[in-house]
Amino acid sequence: MSPRNVIGIIIAAVVVIVGLGSIYTVRQTEVALVLQLGAPVRVIAVPGLHFKVPFMQNVITYDSRILDLDPVGQDMSLIDQRRVNVDSFARYKIIDPLKFFQSVMTEAAFRDRFGNILNSSVRDALGHTDLADLLGAKRPEVMHEITQAVKRREGEFGIEVIEVRIGRTDLTADTTQATYNRMRSDRMAEAAEFRGRGQEQKSTIEGEADRERTIIIAEAEKSSQTLLGDGEAESRKILNAAQGKDSEFYAFFRSLEAYRASIGEGTTLVLNPDSEFFKYFNKPPGR
Repeated sequence: MSPRNVIGIIIAAVVVIVGLGSIYTVRQTEVALVLQLGAPVRVIAVPGLHFKVPFMQNVITYDSRILDLDPVGQDMSLIDQRRVNVDSFARYKIIDPLKFFQSVMTEAAFRDRFGNILNSSVRDALGHTDLADLLGAKRPEVMHEITQAVKRREGEFGIEVIEVRIGRTDLTADTTQATYNRMRSDRMAEAAEFRGRGQEQKSTIEGEADRERTIIIAEAEKSSQTLLGDGEAESRKILNAAQGKDSEFYAFFRSLEAYRASIGEGTTLVLNPDSEFFKYFNKPPGR
């Protein structure tokens, strides 16, 4: 091969290398930043083939889609001194590649720095929030506060924060046990209170029942005494009337009552047969 051919091949190779080094492609999902000797010179947001000065300029591309930022979860204390493990995340979009390059240069550096900002904002917001608010109706207010704190820093990095969310909120083992113990104590106190109320109601009901029982028995005894008195009065009246009509029958009736009162089952009496007590046995009236 002649020297001329060799030189031609070398020139062609250099032309190819220079040509390939001056062309770059920007995809539809990317935005490009052209650097000249390390300094940014222009931003390319239009997809397609573009040219640059070989050996002097290089190109950095950033993803122009909505991206996720998911820093490592952190333990923190709530206002009620409960320890929780919070896993937060954010979605963002690079809207100013030049500012992004000047502040962090790479997406890895951004995730590290902005992840710390996100965790710090979450920690500040939860520092004056209790667990009930974090998990209850006030959660949207807490999330709004965190989102606004993060969005105030978005201009420093040339990004737009789309949303911020708390993915998980777990109680630490110590907090879980303490919460369980407190709930158990609360339930035991409520149970004791219910038992106390039940005992009080029982005593009230029993007292009321005893009072009503005493009243009913007293009224019954009063009625029985009244009826007994009325019966005895009527009996005396009848006996008096009988005595006035037939004194012999009255004496006989009184003897029968005496027999009934004194002679019962298993009763043994030792009396003289001529006793006055038995006179109607030997000589019934009216014979």
